[in-house]
Amino acid sequence: MTKARILVVILFAGFAAAALSLMALPATSPWTDREKPLYDRIQTLRSLPDTQRPAATKDLALKIRQLPVSPGKQALAIQLAHLVTEGDPGHDTLQETATTLAVTLREQPSAPEDVYITLAQLVRYEHVDATLDRPQFRKALAKLTDDDEGRQHLDFTLTDLDHKTWALRQLTGKVVLVNFWATWCPPCRKEMPDLDALNKEFRDKGLVILAISDEDRAKVAPFIAAQKVSYPVLLDAGRAVNDLFGVQGIPRSFVYDRSGRMVAESIDMRTRKQFVEMLSRAGLSTQDQNFLATLK
Repeated sequence: MTKARILVVILFAGFAAAALSLMALPATSPWTDREKPLYDRIQTLRSLPDTQRPAATKDLALKIRQLPVSPGKQALAIQLAHLVTEGDPGHDTLQETATTLAVTLREQPSAPEDVYITLAQLVRYEHVDATLDRPQFRKALAKLTDDDEGRQHLDFTLTDLDHKTWALRQLTGKVVLVNFWATWCPPCRKEMPDLDALNKEFRDKGLVILAISDEDRAKVAPFIAAQKVSYPVLLDAGRAVNDLFGVQGIPRSFVYDRSGRMVAESIDMRTRKQFVEMLSRAGLSTQDQNFLATLK
């Protein structure tokens, strides 16, 4: 690396994976004239209506792919990959974003491990394809497989805001949705009304939602009181359970069926429809036409 380049920390706009990654960028100007407009557009994605965001994301993925090879190109691809998983952008948008990230990893394979993990997550959990013959990528895919196998056997005990104790393995016979979140996380806040609607629709059918925050009670309690959510909110101030599940970015959700087997998970915010699809893998369904109408 020449003296003209330094290591800087890029804060990823998405919360689905690690918040920080070291990228090599020019010392004088982080973005080229072609890269800066794309960076600016990425910063506005969350402000777009949900109906416009998928097309804008897909267009960004294609434009990033056309850039000359540079650290900035890869940084843009990483940022977009962290944002594309918020909600349901459609398979085409997910695929183009994953393809763009894979292209930059072929061009610049010395990326940090967490960048390969990001691509592996898209492949494993968002069901896209990525052609990348790199040992780092194979290692990332294997790690996700091992992590999921470990989550099949986890247990924890936490106390909620009402001082009630919950233990995962004592909920056998119930469908359990474990949701990791925080008050400062915009995607977490966006999915809370849908989680609340799911709780009201399915709790009499055996659903238990356990929302876990690593913040302290003084911050969480007034926030939840204002939101008026109907499901339990558990406190994990020491991050013991976050670490047990290997949660690096939020929101993150895991669904366990009535036998205690993990049957679905998400690496980011989900829509109400996506949550219903996850719960269906645990055997939960509804015929309520009013509720079904909210999924369209």
